[in-house]
Amino acid sequence: MVERLAAVPGREERLRHLEVLPSRPARQAAWPAWADADVVAAFRARGIAAPWEHQAVAADAAHHGQHVVMATGTASGKSLGYQLPALSAVKAARGARGRRGATVLYLAPTKALAQDQLAGLSALGVDLRVTTHDGDSSREQRDWARDHAEYVLTNPDMLHRSLLPGHARWASFLGSLVYVVVDECHHYRGVFGAHVAHVLRRLRRVCALYGAHPTFVLASATVAEPEAFAQRLTGLDTMAVTGDTSPRGEVSLVLWEPPFTSFAGENGAPVRRAASSEAADLLADLVVEDVRTLAFVRSRRGAEQVAMTAAELLAEVDPSLPGRVASYRGGYLPEERRAIEEQLRRGELTGLAATNALELGIDISGLDAVLMAGFPGTRAALWQQVGRAGRGAQDALGVLVARDDPLDTYLVSHPEALLGRPVEATVFDPSNPYVLGPHLCAAAHEAPLTEADLPLFGPTAREVLDALTDGGLLRRRPRGWFWTDRRRASDLADIRSTGGATVQLVEAGTGRVVGTVDGSSAHGTAHPGAVYVHRGETWLVRSLDLEDHVAVIEQAEPDYSTSAREVTDIAVVTEREHVMWSGCRLSFGDVDVSHQVVSFLKRRQPGGEVLGEEPLDLPVRSLRTTAVWWTVPDDALAEGGLAERDLPGAAHAAEHCSIGLLPLFATCDRWDIGGVSTAVHPDTGRLTVFVHDGHPGGAGFAERGFRAAREWLTATRDAIRSCECDEGCPSCIQSPKCGNQNHPLDKVGAAALLDVLLDG
Repeated sequence: MVERLAAVPGREERLRHLEVLPSRPARQAAWPAWADADVVAAFRARGIAAPWEHQAVAADAAHHGQHVVMATGTASGKSLGYQLPALSAVKAARGARGRRGATVLYLAPTKALAQDQLAGLSALGVDLRVTTHDGDSSREQRDWARDHAEYVLTNPDMLHRSLLPGHARWASFLGSLVYVVVDECHHYRGVFGAHVAHVLRRLRRVCALYGAHPTFVLASATVAEPEAFAQRLTGLDTMAVTGDTSPRGEVSLVLWEPPFTSFAGENGAPVRRAASSEAADLLADLVVEDVRTLAFVRSRRGAEQVAMTAAELLAEVDPSLPGRVASYRGGYLPEERRAIEEQLRRGELTGLAATNALELGIDISGLDAVLMAGFPGTRAALWQQVGRAGRGAQDALGVLVARDDPLDTYLVSHPEALLGRPVEATVFDPSNPYVLGPHLCAAAHEAPLTEADLPLFGPTAREVLDALTDGGLLRRRPRGWFWTDRRRASDLADIRSTGGATVQLVEAGTGRVVGTVDGSSAHGTAHPGAVYVHRGETWLVRSLDLEDHVAVIEQAEPDYSTSAREVTDIAVVTEREHVMWSGCRLSFGDVDVSHQVVSFLKRRQPGGEVLGEEPLDLPVRSLRTTAVWWTVPDDALAEGGLAERDLPGAAHAAEHCSIGLLPLFATCDRWDIGGVSTAVHPDTGRLTVFVHDGHPGGAGFAERGFRAAREWLTATRDAIRSCECDEGCPSCIQSPKCGNQNHPLDKVGAAALLDVLLDG
């Protein structure tokens, strides 16, 4: 099939790499002796004759009170690993006349995943009082969950805003809690991960008030350093189960790069064909061959466009074929979604184009192939998406179609970066005072904080607590620190926000609040004229009121996307650490950053060519955050053959590409970080390149760059060198958010500059 896709005339050189992963036989184990007979019978009735070895190991460890993180592949049956001990404990502890005994709390990053877990538990047929507790739950359902449920499925947001602040009403449930399941835990990264880490610590503290010390079971398809990650997230010593003993068919992974088009981009740079356009062609080809295929696309509009384009191409082959392709996205009613799944199972549909948002909670089996229109952001996400094909022991095809982006370009030309290494570290920083402070207030509101509580919240807790006390948010008394404000302390922390007052997205005409965007990112994503994609739907921003924190939007279908341009200044506050590479210095520390969004670009979609640039008049914003930076002395530059006139362009190009490559080493998006470069920085007196976190206090991304600097900057140099363009393009050194119109940029100079740094 791969040969046939690549052999189509005009597709020469697009297939960059083919990796064939061999099939893997299954290894089974016996059902544990402690497992409840009814629960085992229910699993057997679902066709599970015996657990895989890794399921049995994880379940047995959890049953004996060991905190566990399961880091095995997609479709490896992680659910059984925690459901078996959890359901057995519930059944064993149930009192006379069915009185509730042991309870279980399941946390998922999305409501969709919790709903799918509910459907799976209900289908199991075990006698179990189970329900979801989320923003869609009625008051009656919430009351029933609190008073009667044995197994509650919720999310960190509801735990933070509902269960913990109202813990007295949940005393019976929390006092009986034996298991906390944290599913898809690799999604807890950056500022969100730091917030969730403190929510879990608050949960442990409240449970202890009622005499409960639950066992934590975490699950992730792929997470790097699972033991260390789980310990940082929960604060508990955790055992990792990583050996996947489930069966797997042969997997063929294709790395595919669209060609340059005849369009000229910014400064005359070449532009590659859009990944979504390429994916539509491949989807049509696979449907013609009767290969059941799921194409992951970044937005709802993009998913529908891919499905529509594929259908048009199929109509040219056979008028009966267009009906075999559909889009599958968030926003559909549950019955519509189930109907599409059933059509696929019956063979009425062969191709689906879906948004990346459906990476979680999607329940489509029997697929042969997965197309990815652009790298999904992390290797973990890539393997999770590829894992949607070839369920069970079926063979599978995965195709990564590269976008016009430095990271995608690097990956297709350096396949070992995807295949020959563990997944990237999941990065977050629980010690960030902007995150820790609000959670200490929330904890004090839940029960007065004592000296004995402080180690739970980390070594910086006392320092932050003193600052909160000095600021009047907490009051110290002989029995501890008390919350004395009339507000709910949990309202101080928006766990999905990265800082600044939240801006509401209000629909023009109706006044309906469609969603929110962080104040820190509103200038760049919700400015007047911005094309804003919210949950896959496309909106056009009409106005932004920064005083009232409101952006007025309306639904639209523009044939272009937008990207904001900003200018940035940076000042070093404190250097926390540094290492010397010969005469070059690599540093990590605290910086003050000032940003101003000055304009935005319009790019045709699909296609990517620049249509124009429009100015903006927005205020300067200041940010205290963390950064990694490196300096090169003048004598080393001279020895490396870099002329003084070449330095600004060389440093600027190296900065852009390094920002594009950092997501390979830290689980961030290029929009989570920023950078500044200069031939002579006033604080260092040398050529300096900064890469900084875009969140107050830092999110851990810059620190990860410091720790992995040699690998990261080597990959940056290799990405610049391996790009096929002559003078620089969006695939290597151009940035869509550069406030200087991607000028000056020196591709050759950037590679030479990085040579000097890395040789040092």
